[in-house]
Amino acid sequence: MKIKLITIGVYGFDEASFFQALQKAGVDTFVDLRRRRSVRGAAYAFANAVRLQARLAQAGIPYQHWLNLAPSQATRTVQNQADRAGKTAKRQRSYLDQAFAAAYVAECLAPADAAQVAAQLPADARVVALFCVEKDPAACHRSLVADWLHQKLGWEVNHIVP
Repeated sequence: MKIKLITIGVYGFDEASFFQALQKAGVDTFVDLRRRRSVRGAAYAFANAVRLQARLAQAGIPYQHWLNLAPSQATRTVQNQADRAGKTAKRQRSYLDQAFAAAYVAECLAPADAAQVAAQLPADARVVALFCVEKDPAACHRSLVADWLHQKLGWEVNHIVP
């Protein structure tokens, strides 16, 4: 199965533009890569799990939650420490710290099997959105997952930004 991956975050989108971006990209399967599936702030309430799943269902887009590819709190702390050291607000981050990337790969990607991950998708999946919150894909683990799937399975990757 040849898949086109789309990565998307929530920051920088409003509800209408977020779902328009998914539809414009032709997304037919939505994969949530967050451990905690909520977002602070009324502007992003649409991305909280229950509301998000309901809206995706209305659009006919199946939702999956890949908890095994969500970084643990311990791994997230590595990035949080780097953000504090660099005096960078999470929503202003433009790249991942190398220590976080290494910890994430060791924790989530190294033990994972790409073919087993792919087998979780519906048989008719063609355009799959990998979702987390950060605006910039380079500042989010979703880019690491996308790169990993590209390397292991040859899937095309495109990043949607607001």
